[in-house]
Amino acid sequence: MSELALVVRQIRYENRAFWRNPAAAFFTFAFPLLFMVIFNAILTDAGDAPGFRASDFFTPAIIVFSVITATYTNIAMRVAMARDAGILKRVRGTPLPAWLYLSGRIAHAVLLAIVLVVIVAAFGALFYDVRLPWDRVGQVLLVLGIGAASFCALGLAVSAVIPNADAAPAVVNATILPLLFISNVFIRLQDPPAWMDALGGIFPVRPFADAMLAVYSPQLAGSGLAWQDLAVIGAWGVAGLLFSLRFFSWEPRR
Repeated sequence: MSELALVVRQIRYENRAFWRNPAAAFFTFAFPLLFMVIFNAILTDAGDAPGFRASDFFTPAIIVFSVITATYTNIAMRVAMARDAGILKRVRGTPLPAWLYLSGRIAHAVLLAIVLVVIVAAFGALFYDVRLPWDRVGQVLLVLGIGAASFCALGLAVSAVIPNADAAPAVVNATILPLLFISNVFIRLQDPPAWMDALGGIFPVRPFADAMLAVYSPQLAGSGLAWQDLAVIGAWGVAGLLFSLRFFSWEPRR
């Protein structure tokens, strides 16, 4: 078989494995919508920008959360668990090239992110009358593409430092949940402490959220691409890729 055919087959396998766990699949799609409903219900003040509502902020914010969940969280946890179960080690003993195996996992994570983005955007448009940025589809896709690629690389990087499957949820949540609260995702920060603002700008979640908000809700953030934010996201992605190439392990940790 050609390499492309092998990647497609691996994606099909990952997709079947995902849907054969209906509880996990259900909550993967339900959590972003649940957060969106809760945040819009209890955090109604989106600031003093004319015509800017809470739903105009939370729709792109939850889109960012969905992409991070589908790529970073999904890849880091599943790869670490597969390594601890010996699956990665056995894969290297099969005719399937190792890079094709990881490519299938990454491609499935990206497809999952695309589905989540469509669902959240449609939910915001139907239930909260959030305008879909049809005139900025190219900019939105660029931001989503760079964000998804970078967080896929970071997911692989974090999986390299997770010691075992039992530690995977704790390590992944500890590295991402605090950032979601200080990075304009779960809460819109207005005049935060200087240290918090600086800390959020260093890590890739805040630039991803700000860049997405800039192209999704122009009544608040303007009309252009946030190139500086995209550069920060891309730099983290490159760093994650280089770290993975150096430290990624196929063997279970002792």
